[in-house]
Amino acid sequence: MKKAAVSSAAAFLLGTMRLNKYLSAHGVCSRREADRLICLGRVAVNKEKAVLGQEVTPGDEVTVCGEKVLAQADEIFLAVNKPRGVVVTTDRSRSDRVLEDLVPKDPRVFAVGRLDKESEGLILMTNNGDVSNRIQKARSFHEKEYVVCVDRLVTPGFLKKMREGVYLEDLGRTTRPCRVRKVDAECFSIILTEGMNRQIRRMCRTLGYEVTSLKRIRVMNILLGDLPEGAYRPLTQDEISELKRQLHTRAEDSGNGTGKQTSAHERTRRSSGSGKQGLLCSKPRDHEQPRV
Repeated sequence: MKKAAVSSAAAFLLGTMRLNKYLSAHGVCSRREADRLICLGRVAVNKEKAVLGQEVTPGDEVTVCGEKVLAQADEIFLAVNKPRGVVVTTDRSRSDRVLEDLVPKDPRVFAVGRLDKESEGLILMTNNGDVSNRIQKARSFHEKEYVVCVDRLVTPGFLKKMREGVYLEDLGRTTRPCRVRKVDAECFSIILTEGMNRQIRRMCRTLGYEVTSLKRIRVMNILLGDLPEGAYRPLTQDEISELKRQLHTRAEDSGNGTGKQTSAHERTRRSSGSGKQGLLCSKPRDHEQPRV
């Protein structure tokens, strides 16, 4: 008999949960950001400084930057049209305008992935940390679509090289094959299934082009549509259901070995990298920070 699915919250009530997952499940931040905050000493459990890999129980008091983490509210999913110049970060020590300024402060939601400061377009925000984490996993091949304009004519040769994958020397990696089509003389659309740091800009620069504008128009089944710049909207229930269906389907494919194959370089990186938490507080490598 197939076991019934158990939510993270329900499972937590039955035992322990890793601290970074706890913070993600309670809408504080993503797991990666949680690890960063733990490394910086901003997370405490029962008034003691937390460590990477720490487990928490239902009776523990968890604080972040001195504020107690409260029970998760109803899940929220927002689509936001990020303008140029807005930074996707939780760090308010800089003078930049940040994405969180565009949405209500309560209950708190956080960004699913990133767009760099000079890029614009669709970003999803949610307080559901599990969904956020699954969308961002590169091995799941979730699609993100962009419209990009460059400083030169888009040629058939350029499109072919972009489709086949571009070796990025500074990252020591070749991008995955992707779908690319010409939109007009100096613009094209591209659908990625990964998110290396400033990937599209790096790909174009490697081929002798500079990006003049970059807009994300789709994340999986969620479309930017005619959402005004700087505005947000709640996702519809149909959108949320389809998003979760796609995430569940991809997770099942991966678990059954029927998903797309991971590159040899990726497998090597995972096996030789920081596979276990709690050993070292290290800054994520450049290509592990998903910005485009």
